[in-house]
Amino acid sequence: MENKSDYDEKLKKYTLEDSVLYTGFANFSDAELYAQSNGGQLVEVGFKDGNDNPVLTSEAQLIETQNHYAVDAGQEYTYLHSADPRFRDFADELQRFKSTEIEELSPEEKYITNAEIEVSEDPIIVLKNGEFDSVTSRERSKYLRQANVYEIAVRCPLSSEESKD
Repeated sequence: MENKSDYDEKLKKYTLEDSVLYTGFANFSDAELYAQSNGGQLVEVGFKDGNDNPVLTSEAQLIETQNHYAVDAGQEYTYLHSADPRFRDFADELQRFKSTEIEELSPEEKYITNAEIEVSEDPIIVLKNGEFDSVTSRERSKYLRQANVYEIAVRCPLSSEESKD
């Protein structure tokens, strides 16, 4: 795991009534280390119905399988994260996507949208019926195709400073 302050900047923070949830871990081990270092507890959260409000769940069994990310998008769509062994099978498609899609963007699209940045930071390959469909990011996957997105999170006690916010 990187320097704690650098790593904190990459995490997404959700403040609940009695605790704070952190998501966005690169892998399960990083989440474990973060929980140990910060007196937190590993939990699984789900982002459902196309929103960014995490719900505590165990539906994807991320803790039991020691995984950090999963998506249930029905039978038609499959989401592959770089930690998925099948991701490598579609890596060539990802490279072609990056080179052709970015070249085809207008100057306005290159500078106004952040899609290129998001995809380069944390690519998710979307398969439709087993065939390459598109590339997205973990963050954007929460809003696509009515997917239920599950992430490992660390729940930490709410500090006195955070409870004032």
